[in-house]
Amino acid sequence: MVGDTFPVGCAFSDNIVFPEFFADNPDRHVRNTRRCAASTRKTWDLSTFHLSWSHDEYLYQVVKAHLPDEALYMIRYHSFYAAHREGAYSHLMNDRDCKMFSWVRAFNPYDLYSKSATRPDVTRLRPFYEELIAEYFPSVLHW
Repeated sequence: MVGDTFPVGCAFSDNIVFPEFFADNPDRHVRNTRRCAASTRKTWDLSTFHLSWSHDEYLYQVVKAHLPDEALYMIRYHSFYAAHREGAYSHLMNDRDCKMFSWVRAFNPYDLYSKSATRPDVTRLRPFYEELIAEYFPSVLHW
């Protein structure tokens, strides 16, 4: 699936976009109470769960050694709409996760609603982004 990300090994939330498409997923019938029980709220955090593979997770894996935690949360969880928009999966989050999600919500309008029919002026924008990239990343990334 492209779009929403979600933790694997846990019950699927009805807040995931198009939850009816999970009906035939064999994981729907696998119960993992050790990792997903609400009673474990303070002993687990989102970093202990695998999320569905997506562009979010790919980029996170590439840049995780180079960016501050706030940026990493924005990257890794920006498509985790069931959590940051609908409040699902809060039982999997610790206090730090809940606080860091304020960064994800702050980023979201720039992710979803920043598209334009007008092509960006790459020549004008390139120096800005090259400087920003040089500030946070080495000349060669290893992953």
